[in-house]
Amino acid sequence: MKRTVCTILAIAIASLGSGCVNLERSRDLGNPNVSGRTLALQVCSSCHGVDGNSTSPGFPKLAGQQQDYLIAQLKFFRDHNRSDPAGSEYMWGISRKLTDEQIKGLATYFSQQKDAPNVAGDRATAAAGKAIFENGIPDKGVAACAGCHGASGLGNGTFPRLAGQHADYMIKQLHVLSETNQRPAGAMMKPLVHGLTSSDLRAVTTYLQGISPT
Repeated sequence: MKRTVCTILAIAIASLGSGCVNLERSRDLGNPNVSGRTLALQVCSSCHGVDGNSTSPGFPKLAGQQQDYLIAQLKFFRDHNRSDPAGSEYMWGISRKLTDEQIKGLATYFSQQKDAPNVAGDRATAAAGKAIFENGIPDKGVAACAGCHGASGLGNGTFPRLAGQHADYMIKQLHVLSETNQRPAGAMMKPLVHGLTSSDLRAVTTYLQGISPT
């Protein structure tokens, strides 16, 4: 009898504890009942900012990013189909238990945030980058970036928004795309980026970082 009472009491206490869990403030990545929006605020904000405007150039800005692009990248991380070192170091563990619904929720939240202005760079450098972005470098077989990323760099579907992104982060990713196979989905970028010099990369990313939000 005593054992039965103790068992019932233990179940009641456990039930009470579970009832007190605040799903709106949870950081439990393994709980499918925690929404993507909540994870964005309670987990992702540590690196990317509450509104997706990260302050560190090592972490990409997510505010206003294309929803389809965010969904694709989160699934690539979750399935280990994207292995660039900085990304996989943080994102493989974070994304491994995310459900498709949570991923959609994360992407929806960040895509709806307002992109804050970034630091504008040297005008001459930005002007050179603007020319490459809009026209490419035909002699080197470099196509215009605007062809896929849009005239204002806002992206389209699975082609990411580049406008306002941190220049240092973009340069790092362009090197990954050009020199490695760590981002298979971006393989089409390899021959395009390969023709760009370090000065070209700095110019294009300086221009993109300084594009003001629409």
